Amino acid sequence: MSKLRVCCFGVSLDGYGAGPSQDLENPLGIGGMAIHEWFFPTRTFQSKVLGNDGGETGPDDDFARQGFENVGSWILGRNMFGPIRGEWPDDEWKGWWGDNPPYQTDVFVLTHYPRDPVVMEGGTTFHFVTDGIEAALERARASAAGKDVRLGGGVSTIRQYLSAGLVDEMHIVVAPTLLGKGENLFSRLDLPALGYQVSSSQRTKAATHVTISRQG
Repeated sequence: MSKLRVCCFGVSLDGYGAGPSQDLENPLGIGGMAIHEWFFPTRTFQSKVLGNDGGETGPDDDFARQGFENVGSWILGRNMFGPIRGEWPDDEWKGWWGDNPPYQTDVFVLTHYPRDPVVMEGGTTFHFVTDGIEAALERARASAAGKDVRLGGGVSTIRQYLSAGLVDEMHIVVAPTLLGKGENLFSRLDLPALGYQVSSSQRTKAATHVTISRQG
């Protein structure tokens, strides 16, 4: 059965999944890149995201690779698509990743402002959903055709889906760094009351990988 999964989502020790003041120079907010230092050296990042040969193997790469397995579509919040706020001024911005994004599936972007789909190289098409998280999930499941839907973030988007009890499995990567401020993933969320429990935890040299699953 198709699952809604959060994979490889980095947080700081104090629970922040992004730093403050996201902009073109700081796509993850100020200091936010530090929570993904575990990911950048992996073979999966080097090949899947950058198109390079090489990269490190081992437990971190295993988790990174699993995050792309059996994924039939993605859901993103608008901030994960770009830094533009409000009405779309034009159709020039097509995401952070250039002409060939790493998604290679349909990607459903949550927004309040309509926009025509954007077709990219490599099989990625961005669709802009204006009627809420459940509508986006319904469309993503249909597109995934039995495979899983990956919920890419950002923090606000994941919190909405968690609050609604719609996330089936969440892989969080806790980085050994403190951000102090930004967007906190866990603030005022009672995950046990929502039916979530830790199902596994593994520490590596670079981070701690924690899997949280919805019970029942």
